[in-house]
Amino acid sequence: MSAKYEIFRSVHNSQYYFRLKAGNGEIILQSEGYQSKAGAQNGVGSVRQNSPYDHLYDRKTSTNGNPYFVLNATNGQIIGTSQMYSSTSARDAGISSVKANGPTAPTVDLT
Repeated sequence: MSAKYEIFRSVHNSQYYFRLKAGNGEIILQSEGYQSKAGAQNGVGSVRQNSPYDHLYDRKTSTNGNPYFVLNATNGQIIGTSQMYSSTSARDAGISSVKANGPTAPTVDLT
């Protein structure tokens, strides 16, 4: 299986989201909610455009000590947030995966 974006609508709040899944099926980046499907599609476009650039990733640590990352647009807005990782090296591998797959992964519409 290769990496892919999935666009879906939440049954809980009716908002649209996208997630980028790695080839192993793990979610490596997920968006915040959008009011429209077009908003989620634009978010995917923003990941495609911005994911190759290392300076747009914020490497963070949660309050319970787990590393994660956030991908920002050039205007500083958050495009997507990663899962929590067990180590900084695992987080950095996640960033590498988004850099490698983000620009070209196909989109699957699950709505």
